[in-house]
Amino acid sequence: MAALEGRVAVITGAGRGIGREHALLFAREGARVVVNDLGAANDGSGSDAGPAQEVVDEIRAAGGEAVANTDDVSRWDGAAALIERAVSEYGRLDVVVNNAGILRDAFIASMGEAEWDAVIGVHLKGHAAVLHHAAAHWKERSKAGEQPNAAVVNTASASGVTVPNAGQANYGAAKAAIAALTLVAAAELERYGVRVNAIAPIARTRLTLATPGMGAVFAAGVTDASGHDLFDPSNISPLVGYLASADCPITGKVFAVQGGSIQELGGWSAVGEIETEGQWRLGDIAERLSGAAAPA
Repeated sequence: MAALEGRVAVITGAGRGIGREHALLFAREGARVVVNDLGAANDGSGSDAGPAQEVVDEIRAAGGEAVANTDDVSRWDGAAALIERAVSEYGRLDVVVNNAGILRDAFIASMGEAEWDAVIGVHLKGHAAVLHHAAAHWKERSKAGEQPNAAVVNTASASGVTVPNAGQANYGAAKAAIAALTLVAAAELERYGVRVNAIAPIARTRLTLATPGMGAVFAAGVTDASGHDLFDPSNISPLVGYLASADCPITGKVFAVQGGSIQELGGWSAVGEIETEGQWRLGDIAERLSGAAAPA
Protein backbone atom coordinates (compact mmCIF):
# COMPACT_ATOMS: atom_id res chain seq x y z
CA MET A 1 0.00 0.00 0.00
CA ALA A 2 1.21 3.51 -0.78
CA ALA A 3 2.55 5.49 2.18
CA LEU A 4 -0.26 8.08 2.15
CA GLU A 5 -3.08 5.90 0.84
CA GLY A 6 -6.48 7.48 1.56
CA ARG A 7 -5.10 10.46 3.51
CA VAL A 8 -6.66 13.85 2.81
CA ALA A 9 -4.06 16.60 2.60
CA VAL A 10 -4.17 20.37 2.27
CA ILE A 11 -0.96 21.82 0.83
CA THR A 12 -0.59 25.60 0.66
CA GLY A 13 1.55 27.31 -1.94
CA ALA A 14 1.33 24.12 -3.99
CA GLY A 15 1.15 25.65 -7.45
CA ARG A 16 4.89 25.98 -7.95
CA GLY A 17 8.27 25.04 -6.54
CA ILE A 18 8.54 22.94 -3.39
CA GLY A 19 4.77 22.96 -2.80
CA ARG A 20 4.12 21.58 -6.27
CA GLU A 21 6.57 18.74 -5.62
CA HIS A 22 4.79 18.00 -2.32
CA ALA A 23 1.43 17.79 -4.08
CA LEU A 24 2.72 15.49 -6.82
CA LEU A 25 4.45 13.16 -4.36
CA PHE A 26 1.43 13.04 -2.03
CA ALA A 27 -0.83 12.12 -4.94
CA ARG A 28 1.58 9.42 -6.14
CA GLU A 29 1.55 8.00 -2.61
CA GLY A 30 -2.24 7.74 -2.60
CA ALA A 31 -3.34 10.96 -0.87
CA ARG A 32 -6.27 13.06 -1.96
CA VAL A 33 -4.87 16.56 -2.26
CA VAL A 34 -6.31 20.05 -1.96
CA VAL A 35 -3.84 22.13 -3.97
CA ASN A 36 -3.95 25.64 -2.52
CA ASP A 37 -2.24 28.52 -4.32
CA LEU A 38 -3.33 32.13 -4.68
CA GLY A 39 -1.14 32.39 -7.76
CA ALA A 40 0.50 35.60 -6.61
CA ALA A 41 3.82 37.08 -7.71
CA ASN A 42 6.96 36.70 -5.58
CA ASP A 43 6.00 39.78 -3.56
CA GLY A 44 2.45 38.55 -2.94
CA SER A 45 0.77 40.87 -5.43
CA GLY A 46 -1.90 39.72 -7.85
CA SER A 47 -3.56 36.34 -8.20
CA ASP A 48 -3.86 33.62 -10.83
CA ALA A 49 -5.90 30.43 -10.61
CA GLY A 50 -3.69 28.80 -13.24
CA PRO A 51 -0.83 27.33 -11.14
CA ALA A 52 -3.08 25.44 -8.71
CA GLN A 53 -5.28 24.09 -11.50
CA GLU A 54 -2.29 23.01 -13.57
CA VAL A 55 -1.00 20.88 -10.68
CA VAL A 56 -4.47 19.38 -10.20
CA ASP A 57 -4.65 18.57 -13.91
CA GLU A 58 -1.24 16.89 -13.73
CA ILE A 59 -2.29 14.81 -10.72
CA ARG A 60 -5.55 13.74 -12.35
CA ALA A 61 -3.82 12.87 -15.60
CA ALA A 62 -1.64 10.47 -13.61
CA GLY A 63 -4.69 8.87 -12.00
CA GLY A 64 -4.66 10.73 -8.69
CA GLU A 65 -7.30 12.73 -6.85
CA ALA A 66 -7.00 16.48 -6.31
CA VAL A 67 -8.95 19.72 -6.29
CA ALA A 68 -7.71 23.28 -6.67
CA ASN A 69 -8.19 26.08 -4.16
CA THR A 70 -7.15 29.72 -4.45
CA ASP A 71 -8.12 31.09 -1.02
CA ASP A 72 -5.73 33.58 0.57
CA VAL A 73 -4.30 31.86 3.66
CA SER A 74 -3.08 35.17 5.10
CA ARG A 75 -6.76 35.92 5.80
CA TRP A 76 -8.50 34.13 8.67
CA ASP A 77 -11.62 33.59 6.56
CA GLY A 78 -9.52 32.39 3.63
CA ALA A 79 -7.88 29.74 5.80
CA ALA A 80 -11.29 28.71 7.11
CA ALA A 81 -12.61 28.32 3.57
CA LEU A 82 -9.59 26.20 2.61
CA ILE A 83 -10.12 23.74 5.45
CA GLU A 84 -13.85 23.64 4.75
CA ARG A 85 -13.09 22.82 1.11
CA ALA A 86 -11.11 19.75 2.14
CA VAL A 87 -13.80 18.55 4.54
CA SER A 88 -16.68 19.17 2.14
CA GLU A 89 -14.87 17.55 -0.79
CA TYR A 90 -13.40 14.51 0.96
CA GLY A 91 -15.25 14.21 4.28
CA ARG A 92 -12.34 14.94 6.60
CA LEU A 93 -8.80 16.29 6.84
CA ASP A 94 -5.70 14.29 7.82
CA VAL A 95 -2.71 16.42 6.83
CA VAL A 96 -1.80 20.09 6.54
CA VAL A 97 1.42 21.17 4.84
CA ASN A 98 1.94 24.90 5.35
CA ASN A 99 4.23 26.01 2.54
CA ALA A 100 2.90 29.30 1.08
CA GLY A 101 5.31 32.21 1.15
CA ILE A 102 6.43 35.47 -0.45
CA LEU A 103 9.46 37.76 -0.34
CA ARG A 104 9.74 41.51 0.14
CA ASP A 105 13.38 41.88 1.06
CA ALA A 106 14.70 45.16 2.44
CA PHE A 107 17.23 46.31 4.99
CA ILE A 108 15.70 47.26 8.34
CA ALA A 109 16.46 50.97 8.02
CA SER A 110 14.57 51.21 4.73
CA MET A 111 11.85 48.57 5.25
CA GLY A 112 8.33 49.94 5.13
CA GLU A 113 5.36 48.81 7.18
CA ALA A 114 3.72 47.25 4.13
CA GLU A 115 6.79 45.12 3.44
CA TRP A 116 6.87 43.90 7.02
CA ASP A 117 3.13 43.21 7.26
CA ALA A 118 2.88 41.39 3.93
CA VAL A 119 5.64 38.88 4.69
CA ILE A 120 4.58 38.30 8.29
CA GLY A 121 1.00 37.96 7.05
CA VAL A 122 1.60 35.28 4.43
CA HIS A 123 4.23 33.29 6.32
CA LEU A 124 3.43 33.51 10.02
CA LYS A 125 -0.26 34.41 9.99
CA GLY A 126 -0.80 32.10 7.02
CA HIS A 127 0.62 29.20 9.02
CA ALA A 128 -1.28 30.13 12.17
CA ALA A 129 -4.61 30.66 10.43
CA VAL A 130 -4.60 27.35 8.58
CA LEU A 131 -3.32 25.58 11.68
CA HIS A 132 -6.10 27.12 13.80
CA HIS A 133 -8.94 26.02 11.54
CA ALA A 134 -7.44 22.56 11.01
CA ALA A 135 -6.94 22.16 14.77
CA ALA A 136 -10.57 23.11 15.39
CA HIS A 137 -11.64 20.38 12.95
CA TRP A 138 -9.46 17.79 14.66
CA LYS A 139 -10.57 18.86 18.14
CA GLU A 140 -14.21 18.50 17.12
CA ARG A 141 -13.58 15.01 15.75
CA SER A 142 -11.68 13.99 18.88
CA LYS A 143 -14.42 15.28 21.18
CA ALA A 144 -16.96 13.31 19.12
CA GLY A 145 -15.03 10.10 19.78
CA GLU A 146 -13.29 9.87 16.41
CA GLN A 147 -9.65 10.36 17.40
CA PRO A 148 -7.70 11.64 14.37
CA ASN A 149 -4.35 10.37 13.19
CA ALA A 150 -3.32 13.71 11.76
CA ALA A 151 -0.13 15.55 10.88
CA VAL A 152 1.03 19.10 10.24
CA VAL A 153 4.26 19.98 8.48
CA ASN A 154 5.22 23.65 8.68
CA THR A 155 7.88 25.39 6.63
CA ALA A 156 10.58 27.35 8.42
CA SER A 157 13.85 28.39 6.77
CA ALA A 158 17.60 28.45 7.30
CA SER A 159 17.20 32.24 7.09
CA GLY A 160 15.23 32.18 10.33
CA VAL A 161 16.72 29.33 12.34
CA THR A 162 20.37 28.75 11.39
CA VAL A 163 21.82 31.42 9.07
CA PRO A 164 20.60 35.02 9.55
CA ASN A 165 20.36 36.65 6.11
CA ALA A 166 20.84 40.41 5.85
CA GLY A 167 17.91 42.05 4.09
CA GLN A 168 15.39 39.50 5.34
CA ALA A 169 14.37 40.75 8.78
CA ASN A 170 10.69 40.21 7.97
CA TYR A 171 11.20 36.80 6.37
CA GLY A 172 13.70 35.56 8.98
CA ALA A 173 11.51 36.72 11.87
CA ALA A 174 8.50 34.96 10.39
CA LYS A 175 10.40 31.74 9.79
CA ALA A 176 11.92 31.70 13.30
CA ALA A 177 8.43 32.26 14.71
CA ILE A 178 7.10 29.37 12.63
CA ALA A 179 9.65 27.06 14.26
CA ALA A 180 8.45 28.21 17.69
CA LEU A 181 4.81 27.88 16.65
CA THR A 182 5.53 24.30 15.60
CA LEU A 183 6.78 23.33 19.04
CA VAL A 184 3.84 24.97 20.82
CA ALA A 185 1.33 23.36 18.46
CA ALA A 186 2.94 19.93 18.92
CA ALA A 187 2.48 20.23 22.69
CA GLU A 188 -1.12 21.44 22.42
CA LEU A 189 -2.48 19.16 19.70
CA GLU A 190 -1.05 15.81 20.76
CA ARG A 191 -4.20 15.18 22.84
CA TYR A 192 -6.27 15.36 19.66
CA GLY A 193 -4.13 12.86 17.76
CA VAL A 194 -2.15 15.47 15.83
CA ARG A 195 1.61 15.52 15.27
CA VAL A 196 3.29 18.80 14.30
CA ASN A 197 6.76 19.16 12.77
CA ALA A 198 8.59 21.68 10.61
CA ILE A 199 11.19 21.66 7.88
CA ALA A 200 13.80 24.27 6.96
CA PRO A 201 14.41 23.48 3.28
CA ILE A 202 17.07 24.66 0.86
CA ALA A 203 16.10 24.29 -2.79
CA ARG A 204 15.79 26.14 -6.07
CA THR A 205 12.49 28.04 -6.18
CA ARG A 206 11.17 31.36 -7.43
CA LEU A 207 11.92 32.84 -4.01
CA THR A 208 15.46 31.53 -3.60
CA LEU A 209 16.35 32.56 -7.14
CA ALA A 210 15.20 36.07 -6.22
CA THR A 211 17.14 36.21 -2.92
CA PRO A 212 19.93 38.83 -3.13
CA GLY A 213 23.37 37.29 -3.12
CA MET A 214 22.02 33.75 -3.43
CA GLY A 215 20.10 33.63 -6.70
CA ALA A 216 23.20 32.98 -8.79
CA VAL A 217 24.23 30.07 -6.56
CA PHE A 218 20.85 28.40 -6.90
CA ALA A 219 20.74 29.07 -10.63
CA ALA A 220 24.17 27.50 -11.16
CA GLY A 221 23.25 24.39 -9.20
CA VAL A 222 25.30 21.88 -7.22
CA THR A 223 25.48 18.15 -7.90
CA ASP A 224 26.63 15.20 -5.82
CA ALA A 225 29.00 12.46 -6.99
CA SER A 226 26.19 10.74 -8.85
CA GLY A 227 25.28 13.93 -10.72
CA HIS A 228 22.07 14.49 -8.77
CA ASP A 229 20.97 18.13 -8.50
CA LEU A 230 21.14 19.00 -4.79
CA PHE A 231 18.95 22.09 -5.26
CA ASP A 232 16.09 20.26 -7.00
CA PRO A 233 12.91 21.01 -4.98
CA SER A 234 11.83 17.38 -5.32
CA ASN A 235 14.56 16.51 -2.78
CA ILE A 236 12.46 18.10 -0.04
CA SER A 237 9.17 16.26 -0.47
CA PRO A 238 10.04 12.70 0.65
CA LEU A 239 10.72 13.92 4.21
CA VAL A 240 7.41 15.80 4.21
CA GLY A 241 5.63 12.73 2.91
CA TYR A 242 7.08 10.60 5.70
CA LEU A 243 6.21 13.15 8.40
CA ALA A 244 2.64 13.19 7.04
CA SER A 245 2.21 9.42 7.00
CA ALA A 246 -0.08 7.69 9.46
CA ASP A 247 2.72 5.49 10.82
CA CYS A 248 5.20 8.28 11.56
CA PRO A 249 5.68 8.72 15.35
CA ILE A 250 7.69 11.97 15.19
CA THR A 251 6.34 15.24 16.61
CA GLY A 252 7.73 18.53 17.86
CA LYS A 253 10.82 18.46 15.63
CA VAL A 254 12.41 20.86 13.14
CA PHE A 255 14.49 19.37 10.32
CA ALA A 256 16.87 21.06 7.90
CA VAL A 257 16.67 19.35 4.53
CA GLN A 258 18.71 19.87 1.37
CA GLY A 259 19.69 17.48 -1.37
CA GLY A 260 20.68 14.20 0.28
CA SER A 261 20.94 15.63 3.81
CA ILE A 262 18.40 15.72 6.64
CA GLN A 263 19.46 17.27 9.96
CA GLU A 264 17.46 17.59 13.17
CA LEU A 265 17.78 21.14 14.50
CA GLY A 266 17.82 22.35 18.10
CA GLY A 267 16.65 25.70 19.44
CA TRP A 268 18.22 28.32 21.67
CA SER A 269 20.39 26.85 24.41
CA ALA A 270 22.72 28.22 27.07
CA VAL A 271 26.31 28.49 25.84
CA GLY A 272 27.76 30.33 28.83
CA GLU A 273 26.84 31.72 32.24
CA ILE A 274 27.95 34.21 34.87
CA GLU A 275 26.49 34.27 38.40
CA THR A 276 26.47 36.51 41.44
CA GLU A 277 25.24 36.48 45.03
CA GLY A 278 22.85 39.30 45.84
CA GLN A 279 21.94 41.94 43.29
CA TRP A 280 23.90 42.53 40.11
CA ARG A 281 25.99 45.70 39.70
CA LEU A 282 26.42 47.07 36.20
CA GLY A 283 30.18 47.17 36.57
CA ASP A 284 30.32 43.48 37.43
CA ILE A 285 28.19 42.60 34.41
CA ALA A 286 30.30 44.77 32.11
CA GLU A 287 33.54 43.17 33.26
CA ARG A 288 32.43 39.58 33.44
CA LEU A 289 30.00 39.41 30.53
CA SER A 290 32.42 41.19 28.20
CA GLY A 291 35.10 38.70 29.17
CA ALA A 292 32.73 35.78 28.67
CA ALA A 293 31.80 37.05 25.23
CA ALA A 294 35.37 37.72 24.11
CA PRO A 295 36.69 35.41 21.38
CA ALA A 296 39.03 32.67 22.53
